[in-house]
Amino acid sequence: MIIAPRPLTDRTLTRGELSDDKRKCLKIGPCGLGDKAIYLNSFYIDRIYYVPYTEVARVFKRVAMSKGGYSGKGMFGSMPYLVVRFKNGQEKQCNFKYEDQVDALLDVLRIQHPEIKLMSESGEKRLAEAEAAEQARYVKYLSEQAEASIRELNEAKETLNEIPASYTRLSHAARQKRTIDNINPTYRAVALVILLMAAASAAFGLYAMIRGGFDHAVYFVLFGFAGVFFAMATRVLPTGRNNRRFAQREWDEARSAMANMLAGERSFPLPAQYAHPVVIDRMIRVIREGRAETPQAALETVKADLRALNSDVTVSQREYDEVVKVKPMFLVSNYK
Repeated sequence: MIIAPRPLTDRTLTRGELSDDKRKCLKIGPCGLGDKAIYLNSFYIDRIYYVPYTEVARVFKRVAMSKGGYSGKGMFGSMPYLVVRFKNGQEKQCNFKYEDQVDALLDVLRIQHPEIKLMSESGEKRLAEAEAAEQARYVKYLSEQAEASIRELNEAKETLNEIPASYTRLSHAARQKRTIDNINPTYRAVALVILLMAAASAAFGLYAMIRGGFDHAVYFVLFGFAGVFFAMATRVLPTGRNNRRFAQREWDEARSAMANMLAGERSFPLPAQYAHPVVIDRMIRVIREGRAETPQAALETVKADLRALNSDVTVSQREYDEVVKVKPMFLVSNYK
């Protein structure tokens, strides 16, 4: 190890245990999961801290979301965090670039360490209240048509659960396309101006340092490189993977791959671009609430529900987690 991770609790690993555990840890974003500890990032350095699993009480996701998230306007953006709460009551919040990475880490943790709770206390309370309210909305008796539709949808969900990589790719591609398509051209122009000015400042500073005779040249270099890093960090400038053509190709390929995976199914109850277990769960809830009886009618109701969600609507964490996964698929498909 070039830099040994620092412990965040009183319980520590020996240097040998730490070296071996970190080397073998599963790296997910800026954090990592070892056999004996979870490795956490600072704002600048990945996996610079560690906490033995025996000291971890809860690990959960916290998300700050942009105002345009639920509406059809603006960027569908979010700032995801991983929160690790220790048994001594303290906690560490880790910033991630991609929410998918937080979800992936929690999925692995759920399997490897079922003893660790993956929701905050307030989140557990809200979930229980939401589930009780949801059960109260269900109709007591369903028609034979509705029962048959639920069975069909559950079979479709089982099919999708066998290909998690396909529906995860579909959801990610939709979110990526949604975000890139809605980057304001003004933001790109401002970032480009900052980048060019910063590059010119750095170039001038380097030239002045080489020629000599200008005492403040180093400041031009420092401010120039800082401006370049800032402009690139905004992620609004087009790059090889951050441009509309790439995002469209990724979406088309993900949708085509899903369609090919479902080609053997005789009558899959929803189009390939909406093939996600969360969509099916929402369709089943619609039928149980008595708002539809057939899969086709349930899908149309789900579309209407998603359209109604906007930046003024307050939703539960569960609702948020569902919407952030599937609404971009409907937005980029124009609900068709």
